[in-house]
Amino acid sequence: MPRSLDGLVLAPVADQAPGQVGTRTRFTYHERDGEIWAEYEGGDVVRGRLVGTRQGDLLDFRYVQLKQDGTTSGGHCRSTVAELPDGRLRLVETWEWESQPGSGTSVVEQVTEQAP
Repeated sequence: MPRSLDGLVLAPVADQAPGQVGTRTRFTYHERDGEIWAEYEGGDVVRGRLVGTRQGDLLDFRYVQLKQDGTTSGGHCRSTVAELPDGRLRLVETWEWESQPGSGTSVVEQVTEQAP
């Protein structure tokens, strides 16, 4: 099992659809005893939260966010944690909105710099 997500900052490697999470979004993860949670913001997202569980390399969580235009939305995500050759962590995510139509896949990776 890759190391803990606790205290790590991750960012998407590519932009999603307009008005969604993008490369300027930063996720700060926390982990303890099989529980995971994170705060995220940046780009079109003013504030977001996620909460869920981790079993081995698998994450299962719900997320909710407030966008720049004042709308809120939420959904469900399952992610697989992997370690990159350089030691950083990557999450490969399969997500689906529960508050609006839409689903997809995305990749977020551990970063060391802050959002621009």
